Parts: sequence; structure tokens; C-alpha cells
Amino acid sequence: MAFLRKMLITVALLGAGAGVGLALLAIVTPGEQRKQEMLKEMALQDPRSREEMAKTQQLLVATLQEAATTQENVAWRKNWMVSEGGAGGRSP
Repeated sequence: MAFLRKMLITVALLGAGAGVGLALLAIVTPGEQRKQEMLKEMALQDPRSREEMAKTQQLLVATLQEAATTQENVAWRKNWMVSEGGAGGRSP
């Protein structure tokens, strides 16, 4: 009987702890309107950041295209933005 009583008390305490945790989670979780506001404030929503990301993507694609059309190992370049000639793409 004592074992059953201990088991019920333990289950009740664990359930109460879980309930408190869920209640706290529900309190601190932002609502849908706040989530939308936060998404608008994110970095990629800024036009300047989007332009910078697009430019970076264009440079990456250009580098990959150049690497695909040449025998040079572009990974050895110190500056990937500049096309270099020479042995293996290494600068002297």
C-alpha cells in the first residue's frame, strides 16, 4: 500500500511539474502577430542585405562556372574574385 501511495505522489508531482512547464512555455511563446513582426525585422528582409546576398550568390555562381570551364584549380587562388593565370592558379 505504501508503494502505491508513493507511486501516486510521484506521478502527481511529475504531472504538476510538466503542467507548470507547459504553462510557462505558453506564456513566453510569442503570438502569431508578434511572429510576423519578428519575421519582418529579420536581416534578409532589409533591401540592402538582400542586394548583398544576391551579389554574393552571383559571384559564387560566376566562380563555379569559371571553375567548370578551366583546367585551373581555383581553390588555390588567394583572391577568388580575380582571374589568375599561371601554374595551378598559384600566385608567384
